[in-house]
Amino acid sequence: MSLTPDQITARMWEKDYFSQWLGLHIDESGPGICKLHYRITDQMLNGFGIVHGGVIFSAADSAFAFACNSHGILTVALDVSISFTRPARSGDLLRVEARELHLGNKTGLYEIRTTNETGELIALFKGTAYRTSKEVK
Repeated sequence: MSLTPDQITARMWEKDYFSQWLGLHIDESGPGICKLHYRITDQMLNGFGIVHGGVIFSAADSAFAFACNSHGILTVALDVSISFTRPARSGDLLRVEARELHLGNKTGLYEIRTTNETGELIALFKGTAYRTSKEVK
């Protein structure tokens, strides 16, 4: 029985305690995509009063995971990178959008953009995923 992208996301989300702990909210999932949002809290700030880069990375990595597993094949990160373009502060609402750029037999390439409420780019994450031979259940 093949699962739909929404069913896959729901099953992943059910046990993704880290994404839940981060306060992520999934807005949309589909084949090769995931859109989510979250609000920056004081606990996410570094010593300079801006969001810690690890928070932005983690949220983008979660969107990446939901997008690349949406085809029903267990998929894991092979290589990722992130570029930070501007800071975010406590109270900011950040939107994360993952989209598939390429899907091959064994690898996929994804771009994950994090933007603020006015649409300004906060970070650009690029991920290469490895598709195992196992089905998502």
